[in-house]
Amino acid sequence: MKTRIPELRKQRKLSQEELGLAVGVTRQTITSLEVGKYTASLVLAYKIARFFGLSIEDVFDFSEVEE
Repeated sequence: MKTRIPELRKQRKLSQEELGLAVGVTRQTITSLEVGKYTASLVLAYKIARFFGLSIEDVFDFSEVEE
């Protein structure tokens, strides 16, 4: 799943560690999300989207997810 997390994080000049602390996960989780090794749970996706003031769909691209 593609994500805009790196772009949004850089716009706010946040490190992966800072974003992780803000949403309650580790830096490694943020790294895994950014490179596509991990798919966020609905709760985590919601927390990240809320942090950036966006909808989940504005942060995560679901077009490649198999149904």
